[in-house]
Amino acid sequence: MAKIESNLLSDIQLRKWIRGGLPVAKSDGGGLTFTLSSSGTASWVFRFRHGNRRQEVTLGRYPDLSLAAARQAAARKRIGIIDGTNPADEVRKAKANRDWTMRELIADYRKLVFSDLAKNTQLTYGRNLKRIENGMAAMSVQTVGPEDIIAQLERVKAGWSELFTLWMVLRGLFKHAAGKKIIFANPCAGIQLEAVIGKRPAIRRRLMLSEDELTTVMNADMNSANLLAIHILLGTGVRSSELFTALKENVFLDEGRWHIPASKTGPAIDIPLPPVVVGWFHELLEIAGNSIYVLPARVYRRMDRYGGDAHISKDTIREAIDFWVEKQQPDIRRFTPHDLRSTMKSHMRKLGVPRDISEMCLNHKVSGVEGIYDQHNYFEERRAAHELWTNYLVSRLPKTLITPKIPARSITRQTEAN
Repeated sequence: MAKIESNLLSDIQLRKWIRGGLPVAKSDGGGLTFTLSSSGTASWVFRFRHGNRRQEVTLGRYPDLSLAAARQAAARKRIGIIDGTNPADEVRKAKANRDWTMRELIADYRKLVFSDLAKNTQLTYGRNLKRIENGMAAMSVQTVGPEDIIAQLERVKAGWSELFTLWMVLRGLFKHAAGKKIIFANPCAGIQLEAVIGKRPAIRRRLMLSEDELTTVMNADMNSANLLAIHILLGTGVRSSELFTALKENVFLDEGRWHIPASKTGPAIDIPLPPVVVGWFHELLEIAGNSIYVLPARVYRRMDRYGGDAHISKDTIREAIDFWVEKQQPDIRRFTPHDLRSTMKSHMRKLGVPRDISEMCLNHKVSGVEGIYDQHNYFEERRAAHELWTNYLVSRLPKTLITPKIPARSITRQTEAN
């Protein structure tokens, strides 16, 4: 075997080339090469053959890596090649296992995971990602421990649900880090969440409005559009989000049918509309004017934000109910729009509607084998149930009642609820 020439360079030569400022590539022997770029960057490169291929790796910059240290590093690489190790593979592994900051991890999570989440989830996860970035951005992902997770949870002053969401985002972030092999153990593992944020508050039980309360609600003294919206929520049992985002193009009044597209809250469904509900919709559509929405926004800033047309905000109907209950103080318990669903369900059962039909009226999935094999949509059965229920609701109204109308597309700079 031919002797490998080595130690061909000297520090004096290296400094001379650097002062000269011209690009050079000079071998020290044994695959070690000194390079100087046109920009003046001096580096050590180790050139070798592996698997009958010429390859090279950068060992470091000069003078950070001295001539003597570069020779030692090259010698270790040559020994590794004899043992069957490819120095280029070692470099790639080192890059893959580099230390990430939390800021870099969050950016990668946003790019690869966050963008595929549902829009509502992006809203809640987005604000918690900002909290984590504000509190942990400069930290090394590999050094984050359970105590840092607990500290982040304790830094945020929010309710239980928001802290639980923050916890879910933290778990998701470090699951992503583990998937990329940045870490080998999730620092969230083993933390007893209850010990940090307390027990989950009792879930609020849904109300069933009594007959007297229904009479009060049906005759409430409030904005016509809001009252009609409450009538429709009561009469159809839909989720409030399905009404406030409803498009006119999905309401077929001549067929007595309202199509609700699929969403994360449930599959697509056609809601049968009894004649009285068709009448309520006619009223709302007249108020809506030229908007594409059944319930258009009523404040300029919201319309401007969405290009001139938008639906009412998710809180409008709830705020209208709260305002009515608090300011006028009718003899009624405080309730939310979602309580109108449980009210319809409970009263339907009281009126004799079968349980499975009342569940289908709420677009609830039938459980068990029956839910898998029974694909019938029970539209006519649901129509009969809705007519029975809305006839009962109408009986709560005075026979002489004429629903008040307001000018089309009434716009105010005040709150939408009023």
